[in-house]
Amino acid sequence: MRSDGYRDHPVRSYVLTGGRAHPTRNTLRPETLLRAVDDGRELPASAGRHERTLVRTCRGTLALAELAAHVHLPVSLVAVLVSDLVDGGYLAVLSTPAHDLPAKDLLEEVLDGLRRL
Repeated sequence: MRSDGYRDHPVRSYVLTGGRAHPTRNTLRPETLLRAVDDGRELPASAGRHERTLVRTCRGTLALAELAAHVHLPVSLVAVLVSDLVDGGYLAVLSTPAHDLPAKDLLEEVLDGLRRL
């Protein structure tokens, strides 16, 4: 049986995403910060309840993973829905955390410090 979090979602995820398994944006990661765009536009009448809930929940800044937890949906499903909402201008990506490695000399200093312990 499914966990309680999925009990009220009898529709398969691929139906909610129109059969898509991947978001249109490769930059959406679980730590990506999102916020609803407050420009007075309403979601189109064709938007489903999940899209409306996502936008309503993002009135404050939330990470994609937090948003998924709030709406009790898998992160992979929320990423696809969010990418559509970002493409439509209803949600904004506030930051995409950089995944740059620290400079080599900084890593060497940290290693030297650890060795002295």
